[in-house]
Amino acid sequence: MTLSSETPGPRRQPAVPLAPAAPAESRPRDTAPPTRARAFTPAAGRFAPTSLYDPVAALVRERLWRGLLAMHVAPRPEEVIVDVGCGTGSQALLLHRIEPAAHIIGIDPDPRILAVARRKARAAGAAVDWRQGMGDELADALGAGSADTAVSSLVLHQCPLPMKRAVLAALHTVLRPGGRLVLADYGLQRTRLMRTAFRVVQLADGRADTQPNADGILPSLITEAGFDRVREAEVVSTVTGSISVYVARRAGG
Repeated sequence: MTLSSETPGPRRQPAVPLAPAAPAESRPRDTAPPTRARAFTPAAGRFAPTSLYDPVAALVRERLWRGLLAMHVAPRPEEVIVDVGCGTGSQALLLHRIEPAAHIIGIDPDPRILAVARRKARAAGAAVDWRQGMGDELADALGAGSADTAVSSLVLHQCPLPMKRAVLAALHTVLRPGGRLVLADYGLQRTRLMRTAFRVVQLADGRADTQPNADGILPSLITEAGFDRVREAEVVSTVTGSISVYVARRAGG
């Protein structure tokens, strides 16, 4: 269910080239450089296997909120779009289908889930640049000011508060001036029904990390990271709580 009808059209901006991680002839397009091991919450939560992520996501009106996220991204040819915490690649592949001439980068710390994303991309014949890495390391992996748009879905609610801040700061750094941020995640749980439904997510991902999202902290964290024009553009009610789509800009464009 969409609670906001305000949808301003994004401005056309030139893409900024990526800082190359290695010479093109020495590294395949979908192969990431080694990254140090760090703890993270798996995409499907603490208790469910990775193979269940896509079936579970389908139960929470995934097609609706992913479509709304893509609508606010509105990808254009030659744009550099980075999907942070890309998981099994569903959002990155949707953006590629909408605009095959955009340069889509999917980054995730979990090699098992990236393997799923690569299989899905090969089956679809989609040229997506998959890389392994943590969300707070974006600037090191891609280069400051290297992306036109950054997207992320169902990632921040799984992160401790310091990591939420670090990921948002990294997203701000990796975007060029005027670049767009589009996030889909569990936001403010406005009703008793949604707060009750959200307990399923808290069981899977932990109350300490998820409660700030349920309390509506994301817009203030996005602003704190340096973004402006921050707004909650959409709210979708699901069986596990409401998922919000947030949009913002990096100032200067």
